[in-house]
Amino acid sequence: MIVHVIAFGSIEWSVLHTLNNFLYHHDAVEDPLLAYINVSEALFVVTLILVFIFANGEARRAWRRAALAAVLSAGVALAIAKVLSEIVDRARPFVVEPHGVHLFTAHAADPGFPSDHATGAFAVAMAIYLRNRAWGALALVAAAVLAVGRVAIGVHFPGDVLAGAVLGCAVALALFARPLRSRIDALADLLGGWIETALAKAHVLRGSRPRA
Repeated sequence: MIVHVIAFGSIEWSVLHTLNNFLYHHDAVEDPLLAYINVSEALFVVTLILVFIFANGEARRAWRRAALAAVLSAGVALAIAKVLSEIVDRARPFVVEPHGVHLFTAHAADPGFPSDHATGAFAVAMAIYLRNRAWGALALVAAAVLAVGRVAIGVHFPGDVLAGAVLGCAVALALFARPLRSRIDALADLLGGWIETALAKAHVLRGSRPRA
């Protein structure tokens, strides 16, 4: 068991240094990847909010259900991740090896296992994939790029993002179980109905305003 742990740790460092050094020597990859990583949280959140608000009508109901399931999956997964991070208390690569890891962005030296970014991204992506294979596959690719990128910039070990990916996907799958899925769908339909009513009233009010 100890031998396996040591071997895995060695593989982690090897993968980390390979990705980290590659990014250090390839500015053409570093700049867009770092930009994506920095805006990833806002990108996922804003996209889900916009989908939930504007996916109106019977034909788009599945989109709204997927958006709510994604938000709930990410929320539950991140709450579990927070507890795990306090229990495991694993230091980040740039803390363990401050002179051997290139750090591409400022980051707190808090515990890094599991990765919050990977946890949330994969929870969202898997929730979407379970309801729409094409868009879900695209979301999973985006989540994977984010996870690899977090390793490459030196803030996570591969095991951190792998654990986050597994946790996020597991929670999304759990919430897709029929009893929970039916409740989530009902809640999405209820909230969506309120939004559609509010948007319809706003449209009527705009149309009834006298023109100058």
